[in-house]
Amino acid sequence: MTSAGTRHRTPDEDRRLTVLALAAREGGPADIEAFTREIYPDVQRFTTYLTDPQSAEDLTQESFVRILGSLPGFAGRSSARTWLLSIVRRVVIDRFRMAAARPVIADVPDWQFAAERRQPRGLPGADDGVALADLLDKVPGDRRAAFVLTQLLGLPYSEAAELIGCPVGTVRSRVARARDQLLTSLTEAEKAA
Repeated sequence: MTSAGTRHRTPDEDRRLTVLALAAREGGPADIEAFTREIYPDVQRFTTYLTDPQSAEDLTQESFVRILGSLPGFAGRSSARTWLLSIVRRVVIDRFRMAAARPVIADVPDWQFAAERRQPRGLPGADDGVALADLLDKVPGDRRAAFVLTQLLGLPYSEAAELIGCPVGTVRSRVARARDQLLTSLTEAEKAA
């Protein structure tokens, strides 16, 4: 387990997921359910780290609509995790593009503060998750994506590079820079406290 509560996947687990995806591709309800149950936590975690907790559930559901709609075209040439996370990433990007094209209307001056005030407090680990999310928000998007994929979701650097569309060395560099920025931000926050 990592500090964020995720587990690094082994090659056997990735192969198992790919087998589940290929079986689900045939459309059997039990196979689709098994595949969905297996990938749901990773999809939700990825949408949460790429966006915010308020949007994550909608994006997770939208991602599943696209994933299940795309299953007939999945050929198994790459791991199912790489394939499905690339779909999730496109769903999130599409949502950002749609949001940028729409005017924002809010009936509360600071809607984010109002939403945060309504979040449950005092749960074990909740503050750590909020602190990590706040620190990750300060990391530029390309570095954050590389960090989340490799360090939180446990993808190998090669798969993260394939998913992001850049060389492995670039992913390593982005992860190192994100880690340095997170450590610096954490140190500064601790000094200020």
